[in-house]
Amino acid sequence: MPAEDKILTLHPDGKKGKNILRGKYDTMRDCILEIFKSQPELGHRELTKLSNELLTGKFDGNISWYMETVLLDLMARGLIRRISEKPVRLGVVENQD
Repeated sequence: MPAEDKILTLHPDGKKGKNILRGKYDTMRDCILEIFKSQPELGHRELTKLSNELLTGKFDGNISWYMETVLLDLMARGLIRRISEKPVRLGVVENQD
């Protein structure tokens, strides 16, 4: 039986990433980026709530944990940025060509 494809996520602070299934990573990444298409800036709580609403019943695993792991990866890759600390506001990085 072939091993399932995995990805080692990155962390914006250089900490060790998580090794997760590629399919779960792709699903969560697509969900997060889709949310940011309709709302280019939002709070962390809003992102968590919307991710849970969109994926409940369609995603096998802890949605909030995967959302946080993939969000950190997207931040480390320069696709999402922190706009403010308190409250935490996040936004899409422009010019991602």
